[in-house]
Amino acid sequence: MDKIAVLLTCYNRRNKTISCLKSFYAAVGLSNGDREFDVFLVDDGCTDGTPDVVKALFSQVNVIAGTGNLFWSGGMRFAWKTALSQEKDYDFFLLLNDDVELVETFLNDLFLTHDYCLREYHKPGIYVSSTKDKATSEISYGGTLITHWGIRIKSVLIQPADVPIACTMANANILMVTKSVVDKIGILDENYVHQFGDYDYTLVASKNEIPVLVCPGFGGYCSDDHGNSWLASDAPLKQRIKYLYSTLGLSYKEQIYYLKKNFRYQFPYYFTMLWVKTMFPVFWTKYKKA
Repeated sequence: MDKIAVLLTCYNRRNKTISCLKSFYAAVGLSNGDREFDVFLVDDGCTDGTPDVVKALFSQVNVIAGTGNLFWSGGMRFAWKTALSQEKDYDFFLLLNDDVELVETFLNDLFLTHDYCLREYHKPGIYVSSTKDKATSEISYGGTLITHWGIRIKSVLIQPADVPIACTMANANILMVTKSVVDKIGILDENYVHQFGDYDYTLVASKNEIPVLVCPGFGGYCSDDHGNSWLASDAPLKQRIKYLYSTLGLSYKEQIYYLKKNFRYQFPYYFTMLWVKTMFPVFWTKYKKA
């Protein structure tokens, strides 16, 4: 029997969290195979009643009280550590964003990719299931392939196909990690509070010759809520500087760590661009449109 730990973190998105869990249980109820699921949901200080509703609707979910300052990477790390502290020896760890509405086939596609990985690479890996926007049907999150490692990185978000496709790094909106990967590289890096944790983790896997594969098809619906990664020039400089250092903004300290760790030779370029978009956003906007 495959034992799967499902990891989520939430903060004041009650309707989305409930929708995600409903779609998850609807999908796994239709999946083939003999599999056991334990869901670990970190409540990072919700004030909208999310934990109470989850407990009422899904009594089997392990709701874990966070500190209120964990954000995404911290919350997912806490859920992961909690799962690892259990007596069960989990075979897989399934990371989900609580704003994803899963489709019925997502789990089968993940395990088809796992079988493909064992067959083609002769070892287990990490599998990302892509998401798309429900209104536009455009891809929103998934696996990214770095196509050029020059001073400036060039990359493409992979469109899922009929067979798994190798990628360099991935979002963890729907991401399944095998036990052997955790045994080799651990879990999300402690240096990330909110952003970059999933990209960093899959980049580390790639550098350790662990296959990171994009599953066939789409695993769910999720809107891209990142928007612009800078403030426009009409925002006061003090506000732009604050945004640069903000956990929910450009996360300066985390981003510097991420760039130095994974893109040492490209660091000077991206370091400069961080300050250009902050100090001179009008030029940055023109540069991005060029």
